Amino acid sequence: MITNYLKIAWRNLVRHKAYSAINIAGLAIGVAACLLIFIVVRYELSYDDFQKNYSRIYRVVTETKHSDGSEEHNPGVPYPAVDALKADFPQFEKIAAINSSYGSQVTVLGDNPNSDVAASKKFIEDNNVIFAQPAYFDIFTTKWLSGDAKALNDPANIVLDRKTASKYFGDWKDATGKFLKLDNTLLLKVSGIIEEAPANSDFPVKAFISYEAFKQYGDKYGFSKEWGSLSSNHQVYVMLPQNLDPAGMQAQLKAFAKKHSNPNGRNDRSEILQPLKDMHFDYRYGTLGDHSSSKTILWTLALIGMLIILMASINFINLSTAQAVGRGKEVGIRKVMGSSRAQLIRQVMGETFLIVLCSMLLAIIIARLSIPYLSHVANTPKDISLFSPGSILFLLSVLIGVTLLSGTYPAMVVSGFKPALALKNKITSANIGGISLRRALVVTQFAISQILIIGTIVAVSQMNFVRNADLGFNKEAVLLLPSHSDSVNLSRMKPLKQQLLQNPGVISVSFANDEASSDNNWASNFAFDHKEDEDFPAFHKYGDEDYIKTFGLQLIAGRGYSASDTMHEIVVNETLLKKCGVTDPQKAIGKQLRIGGGSWLPVVGVVKDFKTNSLREEVKPLTITAQQTTYYALAVKLRTNNLSQTTAQIQKLWENTYPEYAYTSHFADDTIERFYRQETQLSLLYKIFAGIALFISCLGLYGLVSFMAVQKTKEVGIRKVLGASVGNIVIMFSKEFTILISMAFLIAVPVAWYFMNGWLQNFVYRISMDAWIFILAIVASLGIAWMTVGYRAVKAALANPVTALRSE
Repeated sequence: MITNYLKIAWRNLVRHKAYSAINIAGLAIGVAACLLIFIVVRYELSYDDFQKNYSRIYRVVTETKHSDGSEEHNPGVPYPAVDALKADFPQFEKIAAINSSYGSQVTVLGDNPNSDVAASKKFIEDNNVIFAQPAYFDIFTTKWLSGDAKALNDPANIVLDRKTASKYFGDWKDATGKFLKLDNTLLLKVSGIIEEAPANSDFPVKAFISYEAFKQYGDKYGFSKEWGSLSSNHQVYVMLPQNLDPAGMQAQLKAFAKKHSNPNGRNDRSEILQPLKDMHFDYRYGTLGDHSSSKTILWTLALIGMLIILMASINFINLSTAQAVGRGKEVGIRKVMGSSRAQLIRQVMGETFLIVLCSMLLAIIIARLSIPYLSHVANTPKDISLFSPGSILFLLSVLIGVTLLSGTYPAMVVSGFKPALALKNKITSANIGGISLRRALVVTQFAISQILIIGTIVAVSQMNFVRNADLGFNKEAVLLLPSHSDSVNLSRMKPLKQQLLQNPGVISVSFANDEASSDNNWASNFAFDHKEDEDFPAFHKYGDEDYIKTFGLQLIAGRGYSASDTMHEIVVNETLLKKCGVTDPQKAIGKQLRIGGGSWLPVVGVVKDFKTNSLREEVKPLTITAQQTTYYALAVKLRTNNLSQTTAQIQKLWENTYPEYAYTSHFADDTIERFYRQETQLSLLYKIFAGIALFISCLGLYGLVSFMAVQKTKEVGIRKVLGASVGNIVIMFSKEFTILISMAFLIAVPVAWYFMNGWLQNFVYRISMDAWIFILAIVASLGIAWMTVGYRAVKAALANPVTALRSE
C-alpha cells in the first residue's frame, strides 16, 4: 500500500512538472535559509556553555546612576576592589582579577633571555594577552598540556595556549622554558601550555601573565590605587558556591560600593553580579571576545526563518488546493472503488512528504554550498559544521512539521470531494471552499514580505546615517600607529614627530593614549571649580598639544593646551560643563578642575561635543590633557592624494625609529566601522531574507496566475473575440492580486513599525521612520508582483483565441 502511494505520488510530481518545481524550489530555499539561521542561532547561544561551572560564574561589573537619570555601565571595577572583595565576601568560592593588555607586542627571545630584541621575531597581539590571578583557572575550565595554575604565582612567568606556542616556537612542546619579552619591558619565561579556547568563547585569551607583574609595572599598564579610578580593562570574576542565591548578594554589593568607592553618597554607584550566561548578550559591558550578540536579534532571525518556511508552505497549500480541481475524477473513481477518506488523506500526505523530502535534500545541498559564505553575514567560523545532533534533529522536525503544515488542508479538501460531482467533472475552485483561504494566504505571504522589505529599508538607512553622521571630528585619513612611552622611548617621540611633519603627505601628528572615538572608556571621579567631587565620572583622553588639530576637534571657547609632558592645562567638552551647571562655555575658561586626587588644572578651552563611542551611546563628559607616559598611540593626519606612498614612507620611518618593535597600523574610520559590525551584518541579512521572501512569494504568485490562466482559457478567448485588448486581460488578472497586496500592506505597516522602532531605540542617534519608507515598500511589492503576474497574463492574452475556443 505504501509503495502504491509513493508510486502515484511520483507520477503526480512528474505529470505536473511546473507546479512541482515551484513547490520544491520554494520549500528548498525556505528550508535552506531556516537551516542556516538555526546554525547561527545555535552557535551564538552556545557561547561558553562548555564551562564546567557555567551556572556559577559571574563577573563583577560597575553600574552608576546619576541624579539626572543617566547611567554609566563599566565591565571593570576599581583596582583596590580586588582585595576588598576578598576580605568582605568570604562566601565567594573563588575570586580572580584580570587586566587586559591591548595591542601588546610579544618578542620571541628563545633560549637566551639576552637575545638581540631588534633581530628577534615579533608579534602584535591585539587583545589576547591578559594579566590574571591563578584562581582564574579554578573558575574557568582549562585543559593543561604542560605546567599548572601555580605558574602565575611568579610575576616572571607566562602561560601560552597551544596554538600561540606553536606560532612562536614552531612546536608547542618546545616552548616550555623559553623566554619572551612583553612590550620590550617584561622578561617572561614560558611556564605552562594550555589548550586553546573554543571559537564559541568570550575568553579567547592566548597568553596569561601573573597579575603580580601587572601591579609591579603599574605605571605602564594603568594600575591605580584610587577607588575613583575605573577602567574597562580591569575585571573581576567570581565563582559562587552551589546553593548561594546571587540575588541576595546584590544588596551586600551595593553596601560594599557605598563603603569603599562612594562614601559621600553623591551618586548611586554599585557593583553588580553579571552571570556568565548573560555576558555574550549585553553590549553595555562587552566581552573579551570579538563581539557581543543580542538575544532580540537572534530571536528575530529565528522568527524570520519560521516565517520563510511558512511562506513556502503557503505556496504548497495554495497550489495544491488549486490543483485539486483537476483531481476530481481520480478521487471520484477511488471513492467508488471503495477508498476511504483516511486512505485518500494518507495518499495526499504521502505526496506532500515526497515533495518535502526532495526539497529538504536540495536544501541541504544549498546550505552546504552557502556555509563558506556564512561568516560574511554572521559571526560564525568558516569551518562551522552543518551536521550535528542538533541540526539533524532540527531537519527531522522541519520534515515532519512542514509535511503536516503543508499537507493537512489539501488532504482534507481532496478527500472531501463528493463522488457524484467528481465523476461528472463538476468540481470547481469555487465549490471546494478554498478561494477565501487562498486569498488569506496570499495576503499573509505578502505581509511577511513587506515587513522584511520595510525592515531592510530601515536597517540600511540607519547604517547609512551612522556612516555619514557628523561625529564632531574628522575621521578621514587619520592613520593610527603604536607608540611607546617607556623611559627608553620617550626621547624618540619628538624627533619622530618632526621627521613625520617633513613629509609633504602629512598634515598633522599627535601622540596620544587613544584615538578620538573608540570603545576604550577610561574614567575617574573629578571635581570642578574647587567644589566637592561631582556625582558623575569624567572620561579622559590624553594627547600632546596637536591632538585637537589632528582629529579636527572644534574649539568653541578658549584655546588648546600648550605643549607639556605632564598635565598642566586642560580642555573639556560641552557635556561636562552642562552636567556641572555651566551653560556658557566662555565662563568656564579660567575655572579649575581636578582629576581624581591630583592637582587642580586650569580649564583653557572647550571643545564642541564629539562622539567618543558608538552612536548607541550618549556623549560622555570628557577631559583632554597632556600626559606623556600614557601615549600608546601615534595619530597621523594624511593628505588623501598618494595615500599608499605616504603610508609606506611612514612605515619605513617608524621601523627605523623603533627597530625593536613590530609595525602595525589602522585608520580611525576602521575603528568606527567595527562599532557597527553586527548592525551591518543585520542589514545584509535583512536584504537577503527580504529577497528570499519576495522570491518565494512571486513563485507562488506565478503558480496561481498560471493555474488561473489555464482555468480561464475559454473566458480569455471569448473576451478577445469580443474585443478585449491585451491590457484589459492583464488588468483582469492583476486586479485581485493588487487588492490583496494592498491589504497585506495595511497589516505589515504597524507590525514593521513596532519591531523596527524598537530596534532603533538601541541607538541614541537614529533616523525617523518617515512615510517614504512605507511608500517605497508598497511600490516595490506592487511592482514586483505586477511583473510576475504581468508576464504570465501577457502570455495568456497573446494566445490565439481560436485555439482556445476550439480546445474547449
